[in-house]
Amino acid sequence: MAKTNPDVEMIAAPNMLQIKIGGPIGAADLHLIEKADNALNEMRSDFALWLEDEVEQLEKSASIVRKEGLKGQEGEDLFIRAHDLRGLGSTYEFPIITRLASSMAKMIDMPEKREVAPAGLVLAHVNAIRAALVQKECATPPIRLPPSWQVSLKRWPKPLQRPGRTSLSRQLPTAERPRRTAAEHNPDLLRECLGTV
Repeated sequence: MAKTNPDVEMIAAPNMLQIKIGGPIGAADLHLIEKADNALNEMRSDFALWLEDEVEQLEKSASIVRKEGLKGQEGEDLFIRAHDLRGLGSTYEFPIITRLASSMAKMIDMPEKREVAPAGLVLAHVNAIRAALVQKECATPPIRLPPSWQVSLKRWPKPLQRPGRTSLSRQLPTAERPRRTAAEHNPDLLRECLGTV
């Protein structure tokens, strides 16, 4: 048993979150949370459309900034759009858009920063956000091949190498080097594409 020190007084801090929400979560509250989750799941198909509207507004602000510059109300409007997308990206299941919009918002969040921010870099963020939205919309699920077609991925051929020498592909001139596919560079990529993950 630990010795108690009379010179030390332990103070237990109250759980403020517990006080604010009014005690433990009850069964009725869990039912409401489940109901909200179900409603959110039903709206998932509309996420890309809603985000498309936000990205269009961002692009409109960006076109004005392209003409007028980041200083003044134009830069403020672009920041507001980036700030909105920063919160909406993850909510609408586009986390890369959140990261891009967050980076852009940090660059232009204050008038002083907008004065020195490179407009080309800010506009590149806008283009990257559009590309991320298009990429996610065009993404296809991995191809599922029948088990008879699947390749054994346990043994990959090692590059030809002699003791004390570099690999054969490094010795050959560039034109004669054997080409390697992305799957040979990254076996996990092939496993994912084949559906054996």
